[in-house]
Amino acid sequence: MMARYIHYNPNLKLRARRLRNNSTLSEVLLWKELKGKKMLGYDFHRQKPIDQYIVDFYCPRFHLAIEIDGGSHLSKKDQDAARQLHLEKLGVRFLRIDDVDVKCKMDDVLRTIETWIREHSS
Repeated sequence: MMARYIHYNPNLKLRARRLRNNSTLSEVLLWKELKGKKMLGYDFHRQKPIDQYIVDFYCPRFHLAIEIDGGSHLSKKDQDAARQLHLEKLGVRFLRIDDVDVKCKMDDVLRTIETWIREHSS
């Protein structure tokens, strides 16, 4: 059973704020579609500290982290996998989305997120 609340390192708050203020284009574009409960009425947070990490987007209702994988992630695949495994052990579930898809195929990205939510909302 998943915990209702996952603790985070309070020292990450300032870093998360900096990341929010310096978002990538893909993060800005996807946030436009997720903020204000636009995604099927569910609340999402951006640059959310969880345990000792920060995820791009997080829906607390489903413990869903959405990560946008861009060019910087190519050299960090092992690090990303270890980070994801650690967070999955805490009950966080992941959806990974390619940076190019956010920029060029937003309808497909939104459909993927909607489908995931519908499949896990029962």
